[in-house]
Amino acid sequence: MSKILVTGATGNVGRHVVSQLAEAGLEVRAFARDPERAGLPVETVHGDLTAPETLEPALEDVESVFLLWPGFSTGNAGEVVATIAKHARRVVYLSARTSGGGSHYEEVEELIRRSGLGWTFLRPGGFAANTLGWAGQIRQGVVRWPYGPASRALIHEKDIAAVAVHVLTSGGHNGAAYVLSGPDELTQAEQVRVIGEVIGRAVHWEEQPLDEARERLMEAWGEATFVDSALEAWGSFVDHPERATGTVAKLLGRPALSFRQWAHDHAADFS
Repeated sequence: MSKILVTGATGNVGRHVVSQLAEAGLEVRAFARDPERAGLPVETVHGDLTAPETLEPALEDVESVFLLWPGFSTGNAGEVVATIAKHARRVVYLSARTSGGGSHYEEVEELIRRSGLGWTFLRPGGFAANTLGWAGQIRQGVVRWPYGPASRALIHEKDIAAVAVHVLTSGGHNGAAYVLSGPDELTQAEQVRVIGEVIGRAVHWEEQPLDEARERLMEAWGEATFVDSALEAWGSFVDHPERATGTVAKLLGRPALSFRQWAHDHAADFS
């Protein structure tokens, strides 16, 4: 039986892709920088997409690849896609819900289109897991952050993984680009309130001035272009909310997991 190679196998989404494929009894190979520490229930090989020479051995007997591109530029993506195309038949690429403008996600999509591989693109919007960045502030009872009225339909990482597994294990998805979201359109302030309700703690939103937010993000990320792009994107959701798509429910035949369910699943991370 041909194997499925999962890159990004130790990440929020990849770990669930691996476990769900394994539970379905499929042959899975996980691609990880440190296999011994990965703790995955499948064959795990050493690899790093920024070192393409590690990819070719991992592709032996592989038919399909779940691809998560690391970083925020295309880098050596062309070489990676070409290597995959030499060995595999199809790729499911975890892209992103973008508004155009030549992002690295779109550049990698174009490389895949030109590769000769069969492909499916998964384009989730905001990840619910990104709110884990507020965990320290939530423990203190106040989240100080910009754009409290910005509204998004955050998606549970388990749903992204479930869609990936569905696409990898069923037909009819070649050439499709699926825009994925959660079912709830919540402002950032409402997201904080829901987390507080789930963990049984009063948590309040405090609007942070943009210059202060930018300074903090520069300290954390160190890349001005990326910081400004992130702030601009968050601000855009105030007047143009990210809408729920319903795609998860259509593909999986069940409702997408709610943000409240995600908060229950991660309650310990906020306690």
